[in-house]
Amino acid sequence: MSARTSTKRSVVESGAPHEAHVAATKKKSDETTPRKAHAVDVAIKTAALKRLRRIEGQIRGLQRMVEDERYCADIVVQVASVQEALRAVSRELMRNHLRHCASQALAGEGPQRGAMLEELLDLMYRHAR
Repeated sequence: MSARTSTKRSVVESGAPHEAHVAATKKKSDETTPRKAHAVDVAIKTAALKRLRRIEGQIRGLQRMVEDERYCADIVVQVASVQEALRAVSRELMRNHLRHCASQALAGEGPQRGAMLEELLDLMYRHAR
């Protein structure tokens, strides 16, 4: 684990629940700083980073295949493999989001609950494509 990774928080952050989330979801153009996860399961984070590094290698392999003018069908098969690997990472991150960020916001009342419902609907629509 790098020094950069080990210094980041991977447990529930303190503070008012999802106030930053509500403000950040109002308009994407209003975002000036990246949002932070409410909590990140360490095992999910580690597995996602490992998979993303593997996918990065697959992408480099795809670039070489194109440069070497490999058979198109072989490249298409590898592209599909990368897409499925990315979907797998996305599913795990969605699971983390539902367990931590979404469950906390949905348990509450008020605007953060409505904002989270909208965000989840949007994520499900995008994920289903």
